Amino acid sequence: MQLSIFQVDAFTDTLFGGNYAAVVPLADWLSAELMQAIAAENNVSETAFVVKQADGGYAIRWFSPLAEIDFCGHATLAAAFVLFRLNPDTQVLRFRAAAVGELSLSRETDGLIHMDAPRLAPVPVEEAPALLLDGLSIRPDSVLVSRQAWFAVYADEGQVRAVEQDPELIRQLAPRDVVVTAPGHDVDFVSRYFWPANGGLEDMVTGSIHAGLAPYWAERLGRDRLVAVQASARCGRLYCQVEAERVRISGYAVLYLEGCIHLPD
Repeated sequence: MQLSIFQVDAFTDTLFGGNYAAVVPLADWLSAELMQAIAAENNVSETAFVVKQADGGYAIRWFSPLAEIDFCGHATLAAAFVLFRLNPDTQVLRFRAAAVGELSLSRETDGLIHMDAPRLAPVPVEEAPALLLDGLSIRPDSVLVSRQAWFAVYADEGQVRAVEQDPELIRQLAPRDVVVTAPGHDVDFVSRYFWPANGGLEDMVTGSIHAGLAPYWAERLGRDRLVAVQASARCGRLYCQVEAERVRISGYAVLYLEGCIHLPD
């Protein structure tokens, strides 16, 4: 059996920037065990598998090298980039996933891809977990939580760039990950994402967490259109628009690799 595979740098317009994802279009689902094995072999932060449905939409599932995950924004953007490339007359795509429902993606003529995601704003907590506070080298000003992650909020971008994690402590916060965030110097807000329990030490760009970050910063800054930078080693830029129930997360993508997976019959 042979499967097409694409590797895409997402949330960047420059090769070797943003976050890399693998995309595997399928005619029918493989077993979860086989998809997990492919994702582990790919060893990128996520591999997205997509299957076209009878109504023209696509079912999508995401696997890190360690586990299947509920929602991955940058791999969804990468999957849309690949499908738009394979279907040049298509302007709008619909993805469906069990945990987040339907996601609509569209593209501009300059290649900017818009992803319509559910609004997943975090909520404040009265007492932050000791593992979180002890696991970060700089104590945050406040802490919030969502289904996906603990949000550690700082006063300044420099703190976000300087903070270090203790992976052994942060890993014990599973199933949640940790995002650190602050107002940006040249953009509206910055963040970094630590996820040793679910994928790796630090994610390069995490589209899904911006479904929570963007509503939080929209309320704090008093505007619904924001530009964000994930301040990882590879860096990524995201354009966010916050609505009542949805968040539009937009970015560019670049193709790095196109190839073929060879599997036993």
